[in-house]
Amino acid sequence: MAKYKVVEIFESINGEGKKAGQLAIFIRFKGCNLKCSYCDTMWANEDDASFTFLTEDEIYSKILESKIKNITITGGEPLLQKDILVLLEKLANDDNLQVEIETNGSVDIKDFSKLKNPPSFTMDYKLPSSNMENLMNLENFKYLKNKDCVKFVVKNIEDLEKAKEIIKKYNLEYSTKINETFSLFTKVVFKNRVPIGVKYKNIKLLGDKVELEIAKNTLAQEIAYFSLGVGCGCMGARGYSFVNPRWLEEV
Repeated sequence: MAKYKVVEIFESINGEGKKAGQLAIFIRFKGCNLKCSYCDTMWANEDDASFTFLTEDEIYSKILESKIKNITITGGEPLLQKDILVLLEKLANDDNLQVEIETNGSVDIKDFSKLKNPPSFTMDYKLPSSNMENLMNLENFKYLKNKDCVKFVVKNIEDLEKAKEIIKKYNLEYSTKINETFSLFTKVVFKNRVPIGVKYKNIKLLGDKVELEIAKNTLAQEIAYFSLGVGCGCMGARGYSFVNPRWLEEV
């Protein structure tokens, strides 16, 4: 039985990758081999960071208890965990789970991509401002598939230019043709009679309270999930609006 250093397990809306906007359970492991200038989880990488030893069976049990099908394995750098293949093989045996690994781009993903029912990868490419670009494993691009995603954290123009270079060099561009007659929503209801005012800094923003029921077609659902995942319509660093999503399941 393997044991893993787990610093936290939590449920949240995924903000990255192909599952952006969908509910996920996150398993965060301790430790990382990089020290990015902008790291927002440095606390999980420190030598004295608190953690709990959990076996693969205990982690799997917690996933089943959550009743959430999307699993995000993150860190730190989760692929550095000893015997991580044991855990990934166990999760791969459950066809009901959709496992995503957030990896920093420095660890070889070849063996993990060969698993039966392999996980998807959201793989970082560390741009110049991270101070970690020289540690990127460029061989990893050979093992990425359509369900995988490459993530760039951009700070300045130099980063943007480098991201553009990598996108073109490794042919990461793709295009999706959208039939403009598709239905995005099936119902729209304005819930207010007069504009609603909200103070923001030194001004008052006016808006409406609108209830949208998203259509059931695949494209509409993907756009809605993506909007939630990247923060479209949310009050915060990524935008300012009013969004209170509800998941409606057919009986």
